[in-house]
Amino acid sequence: MINKECESFQAAVADIAEGDVVMIGGFGSSGIPVRLIDALRRHGAGNLTLISNNAGATDEDVAVLLEARLVSKIVCSFPRSAGSVWFERLYEEGAIELELVPQGTLAERIRAAGAGLGGVYTPTGYGTRLAEGKETRLIDGKGYVLETALHADVALIKAEQGDGWGNLRYNTAGRNFNPLMAMAARTTIAEVDTIVPVGQLDPECVATPGIFVDRVVARKGQRHDAA
Repeated sequence: MINKECESFQAAVADIAEGDVVMIGGFGSSGIPVRLIDALRRHGAGNLTLISNNAGATDEDVAVLLEARLVSKIVCSFPRSAGSVWFERLYEEGAIELELVPQGTLAERIRAAGAGLGGVYTPTGYGTRLAEGKETRLIDGKGYVLETALHADVALIKAEQGDGWGNLRYNTAGRNFNPLMAMAARTTIAEVDTIVPVGQLDPECVATPGIFVDRVVARKGQRHDAA
């Protein structure tokens, strides 16, 4: 029987390797896999390329990976958030590379990877420095830039509930980048609030089917068994 439950956060990230490309879900303070992030920090794999909406705020969330100097490149839309310090320090030192991507473009590049597409044409950035070195074309008289798909070795995502097969349900804004990233990585690891028995999740509420998830680990070891 399929069982994707993992016994601990540390075990879930144990095979993330030096130099891996890692996507981390979340938007603002919603849907961030904070325990997986902390486990990755303690695991210590370095020279990572991080794909995330932002570079963290203060010394929390993905910023802990920057503080530990485990990230050599970040692909994001908002490298500077309120109270952030670690990206700025590393960037001023020349210790981290930045690829700045408009937020909608970031989502579409991740979506393209999950859908098996080579990239997408977008009008965003056409005629600006963001288009330098990229293929451009006119379609029906409007300028577009070709943005290539963003793939990852590993995606760390957060959902409210999951089951042993890896099916996931999100809570409102916690959905954000998480479903897209789950589809765009070779290995997807989901942090969930609770694990429920297979069959208990309403299929209409499953936003990420288990086919896209490799490991599920519950916060505080919570598991809700059938009565």
